[in-house]
This record gives sequence, structure tokens and C-alpha cells, in this order.
Amino acid sequence: MKKVGMAVIGIICIGLVVGYYYYLSNKDAQDTSEVTEVQKVILKDLTGKAYPSTPREVVKFYNRIISCYYNEEYTDEEFYQLADQALMLMDQELADNNPAEQYYLRVRSEVESYRENGKTINNTSVCDSNEVKYASLAGADCAYVTSSYFVRGDDGFQKSIQNYILRKDEEGRWKILAFELAEGDTEEDE
Repeated sequence: MKKVGMAVIGIICIGLVVGYYYYLSNKDAQDTSEVTEVQKVILKDLTGKAYPSTPREVVKFYNRIISCYYNEEYTDEEFYQLADQALMLMDQELADNNPAEQYYLRVRSEVESYRENGKTINNTSVCDSNEVKYASLAGADCAYVTSSYFVRGDDGFQKSIQNYILRKDEEGRWKILAFELAEGDTEEDE
């Protein structure tokens, strides 16, 4: 009788441990599924080891920020946090030419214009790693990265290509120095 009682207590304890583990596993899965793309971008620590390691990865993360601006819903506070993340990817020279307040206003204005015209960014893509061009300019390591954007609007689809120049800073991090729309590479389909 004593052995049967011990076995029952053992089974109950094992059941409680398994049940608790199941509860914790599902709780974590539910918590992560509620994090929006905007929050994921905001939560990325760009001051530490999570900073993108290649020029291509920097542009890919910048594209995630752009997609959040134009496609996602967010609060005013989240907008400023997104913009701050974008500014952290910029070379000091570019950041100096785009003071934070001026940058916030320009981005907000562009986003409002896009939304008024019913535009969203359907897809972004960055050139392959073997297409990134590296050079040395004035003693600094630079990289050239091309990214394309497919925009959907009331007037159809539009593809644009953006060229980015990145420069390595003193900490060895690639930062966006400049970017421009590639001439003649914008296409419209109706």
C-alpha cells in the first residue's frame, strides 16, 4: 500500500512539473507573438553587439525601418523611436546634415504624403553580397549597396532603386554616408 501511495505521489509530481513546463512554454510563445514589427525594430540594440555587421545588413535593417514608417501603425512615441534607430545607422556627417528635429518632420511629411496617396511598400530587397562594391575614399573604407523598393499605390505599382554609400566609423561599424535615387531606374506599371 505504501509503494502504491508513493507511486501516485510521484506521478502527480511529474504531472505538475510537465504541466508547469507546458504553461511556461505557451506563455513565452504568446508573449513573443504579440510583439509588432515596429516594436521589434525599436528593441534592437544598435549600441551593442546587435549592430549589423556588414554594409548589406545595415541597409536591410534600414529598409525594415522604412517599411515600418510606411506600412505599420504606431504611436507618436514609437515614430520617434523608429526615427532614432534610423539616425543611429547614419554616419556622423549625414546625421549632422539631418538634425533630429528636421529629420522627424521630413519623414513624417513623406509618410503622410504616401498614406494620402494610398501607397505602401510591398517589398524591399538588397543586392547580393557579391554585388556590394568596396573602395577606399580619403583613407576611409566605403561600401556601395543597391536596394530596390516596390511601392503599391492607387495608380499601380512602382519600382525604384536606391544607391547607398556606407563608411566604416572608428568603431568598425558601417554607417550610411549618403543615398540617392538611381536615375532612370523607376518603373511604373498599371
